[in-house]
Amino acid sequence: MKRQTSLLIATCLFIAGPVFAQSQNKATAAKDKPVDGYFTTKDGVKIHYITQGKGTPVVLIHGYTGSAQGNWFSNGVAEALAKNHLVVAIDCRNHGKSDKPQLNGPGKAEDVIEMMDHLKIQKAHFHGYSMGGGIIGRLLALIPDRMITAAFGGSGIQEVDTEMRAKVPADKQGRDPQEDEVSKRLRIRHAMDNGMSKEEAEKLAATPPQPRPTAGTGAGGAAAPAASGPQLDLTKLNIPMLAINGEFDRPMAKTHRMWREVNNFTNVILPGKSHLTAIASGYIPQQYIDSLVKFINDNDPKP
Repeated sequence: MKRQTSLLIATCLFIAGPVFAQSQNKATAAKDKPVDGYFTTKDGVKIHYITQGKGTPVVLIHGYTGSAQGNWFSNGVAEALAKNHLVVAIDCRNHGKSDKPQLNGPGKAEDVIEMMDHLKIQKAHFHGYSMGGGIIGRLLALIPDRMITAAFGGSGIQEVDTEMRAKVPADKQGRDPQEDEVSKRLRIRHAMDNGMSKEEAEKLAATPPQPRPTAGTGAGGAAAPAASGPQLDLTKLNIPMLAINGEFDRPMAKTHRMWREVNNFTNVILPGKSHLTAIASGYIPQQYIDSLVKFINDNDPKP
């Protein structure tokens, strides 16, 4: 059943006797320090990832020029999920602490699969932001049998049919005025990750940003069919899906096809937010975190 979710989630803790002890245990688990890990892909690229928590795995995939730390741990997303799940956040190739065989290059879906095999994870929840959402779309075509849920942030699965694209309702125009400052901060951090000094990075960030690479998964991280390989047919997938997009981040264009074809689809639109202010530390609304946690909790496999 399709539905739209936009309400904040309130969590009540009752501090009494054994219930209080149970809450303390959960809080302690969530506060366990994240653990760094590495593995080497079949084509020789060293990949960094971060884990935290215990339980059913949740694989997190960051956006272009982002990182596992910046996209998920700095803003509270990973900590909230780790209360009940094992969080596994990858640094995509060419990003973060992973090897960078292609300067400013994109990530790769196959690296996520190899990471799962390395960690002996058979099935997991998945959530990706922007470029990470494009990678999720690719994984839906490659390994749908290993996906419990698929959640998109700052992305979705766009219409590919010309006729259907013409029928997509217009998105609201506008821009969060804080978007530019977040964009500059992100570009400085990415440049420093690639070996620049802070001064060099700040000089580079003073120029307009370059377009994101499509990497065969759609501009801006939206999942489109790859030129070759498995094609995506949403009507044949029985996987609950979620999309979280800012009000000024083309949410209708990114989710119209999902509304039509996904059997169990939850859509969340964040008022006043753009592409980067929807997720960046210090700007992310609590609605993003609460909606993602609720979606994953609600769709956990039953014991």
